Amino acid sequence: MPAGFLDKQWDRQQHYTFTAWCNSHLRKLGIHIESVAQDFRSGVNLVKLLEVISGGEIARLETGKMRIHKVNNVKKALDFVASKGVNLIGIGAEEIVDGNLKMTLGMIWTIILRFAIQDISVEEMSAKEGLLLWCQKKTAPYKNVNVTNFHTSFKDGLAFCALIHRHRPDLIDYNHLRKENAVYNLQYAFEVAEKELDIPIMLDANDIASTMRPDERAIMTYVSSYYHAFASSQQASQAANRICKVLNVNQENETLMEEYENLASGLLEWIEHMIPWIDQMREQRASSISEVKARLEEFRTYRLTVKPPKTEEKGKLITDYNTLQTKLRLSNRPAFLPSEGKLINDIERAWDHLETTERGVEQHLMSELIRLQRLEHLFARFSQKCDSLASWITETKAFFKKDNIAEADLNELLGKIKSDDAFDTDMGIHRERLDQIANLAQDMVQQGFSKAAEVAARSQAMNGLWENLLVARTKHREDLETARETQEKIDTMRLDFAKKANPFNNWLEGAREDLLDTFVCHSIEEVNSLVTAHEEFKACLPEFHQIFLDIQQLQQEIDVVATFGSNPYTNLEVDSLGTKWNELLQLIPQRDQLLQDALVKEKKKDELRKTFANHANWFANWTTEEQRKI
Repeated sequence: MPAGFLDKQWDRQQHYTFTAWCNSHLRKLGIHIESVAQDFRSGVNLVKLLEVISGGEIARLETGKMRIHKVNNVKKALDFVASKGVNLIGIGAEEIVDGNLKMTLGMIWTIILRFAIQDISVEEMSAKEGLLLWCQKKTAPYKNVNVTNFHTSFKDGLAFCALIHRHRPDLIDYNHLRKENAVYNLQYAFEVAEKELDIPIMLDANDIASTMRPDERAIMTYVSSYYHAFASSQQASQAANRICKVLNVNQENETLMEEYENLASGLLEWIEHMIPWIDQMREQRASSISEVKARLEEFRTYRLTVKPPKTEEKGKLITDYNTLQTKLRLSNRPAFLPSEGKLINDIERAWDHLETTERGVEQHLMSELIRLQRLEHLFARFSQKCDSLASWITETKAFFKKDNIAEADLNELLGKIKSDDAFDTDMGIHRERLDQIANLAQDMVQQGFSKAAEVAARSQAMNGLWENLLVARTKHREDLETARETQEKIDTMRLDFAKKANPFNNWLEGAREDLLDTFVCHSIEEVNSLVTAHEEFKACLPEFHQIFLDIQQLQQEIDVVATFGSNPYTNLEVDSLGTKWNELLQLIPQRDQLLQDALVKEKKKDELRKTFANHANWFANWTTEEQRKI
């Protein structure tokens, strides 16, 4: 058989077993999953599973439904597993979220090893070796059982039956099991373990029996549940002892003869009554999955409730017969000869007929149930995918609607546009989910599913939702581009404002310093020089006034298009520039007056100097003349 085919069988067996194993723990929280590959993708159920089996709280879950939230939840779970000393090389959160079956099964196996198998210890052997030794010791006394591994040794079901019988002999009629009836043995053990020991069914009997080499991990997982269930075997041993005591009480010869006749008659009548009923269940075809389940439940009730007492009766019948014959032989009395048709061989032949009829019914019901359950499973997957995609579309459209584009500045808009570009990848992923929905719908319709009309309508509705999303997404992108163009225009205008306002402000401050600057003049020429410079300054005022008007006009244009935010290029405002401009205009006449006063003063000083010079010259001439006379 090709290795690839075995790999697929093992994957299927692991998927079935690991899902059941997880449910055996999640049921404590009222949670049931259909598939570890699908129902752990959000990380929520995975975290809850780890919390149940570890007995602690791991981390606060992220409630969002976007991919990043799921990845983060799964990563928290993987980090917790790694913290317990488990090597998770090659297993990433993204693969689990994407539903990668191989990676998911590998992850669950590491969890099972750590929390269900690693701590098993038998005679200084632990984990897998310890579990194998435990199986060998418990099944050693049983014929046709030789446990050397966790695959082919369990294939015929006798090892499972032996483990149950070793701890609870009242539950299994081991002596009448046959090695060639593998499917029956397996199903028998699974159902008894589920009903009486609260060990959920984790393996498919037909699958295990038909596989050349069953998956080792699946078998180990299920066997570990047996180990934990029987870890405290004292109660089971006491129950077995009580049964043995009951069976050994009051076995007198005449009582045994009477009991044998009564039991044989009742058992044969019951078999004759049940065979037509079982044939009817096999021959009538069910029209719905609920009807198949009802029949299967009725048949299981028969197998688990009605038949076990009859199995005990049959075992007791054989025991009583053998005990009676032994006692009669030891007492030298003639052997007991049952009535015609009630010999042990007659009982065995009727019982074999009953079990042959049962096996046909079970196979028929299971095949029909599997077919209908597959359609229901497809419908559940279809509904889950539709709900998930519809929720994502609704959330995405809501995000587009509430995205505050109008109040975003240029940098924020550029960031939003980059995020919108990256959104294309997410759209592609969800487009694939839409295609998956269409494929599932087509598959169910082609197989004549009873809800085919509902499926087709839902698939069409999902296409409509997708088209609406594409329209909303296009409008959102157009709004982003329009807003970016507006903000780029505003940014350019604000930069232009800064380029004009900053030099104008520097000129205002320099002019103000010049107008407030004190001066000391010693001549009319110095004053006239200052007056000339001042007049030149006043001559350029119209030019700077126009610059100020241009700045005001530019700010008005900015205010028209910019409803929020400040100028990142300058802190200057038109009002402050206006205040400085008005102050400058007030300083000019003051400077005029100061210069005029200085000019008048220098003119007076000049006249005084001239008068002084005239008087000095006259006095000098007079002095010279007088000296000459003397």
